[in-house]
Amino acid sequence: QVQLVESGGGLVLAGGSLRLSCAASGRTFSSYGMGWFRQAPGKEREFVAAFSRGSDSTYYANSVKGRFTISRDNAKNTVFLQMNSLKPEDTAVYYCAARSSGSYRITGNYDYWGQGTQVTVSS
Repeated sequence: QVQLVESGGGLVLAGGSLRLSCAASGRTFSSYGMGWFRQAPGKEREFVAAFSRGSDSTYYANSVKGRFTISRDNAKNTVFLQMNSLKPEDTAVYYCAARSSGSYRITGNYDYWGQGTQVTVSS
């Protein structure tokens, strides 16, 4: 069992930055592929960024590539999402998730989810 708790969301002006954190407890999260997803009102949950399982390879949605960076601190069981050059279309609830197998892009492959943190970008 893994528990995930996100923090760091808030209201920011377009062009600003935020750093989201996801603290994991329970089984060590180094054995899971960690990912970030987001869901805007009226839209489906979508992939944002992820680590490969068992390596430091990272993957990003095209919409955030070059602006967002996923990182982690294994000693603290925490994964981060640094978000720069934020745009109004980045407004969403952001979720941290952990998967034990399967493609990083597919929400159904993730076994554990956090409660989400709201990010609002105003123009």
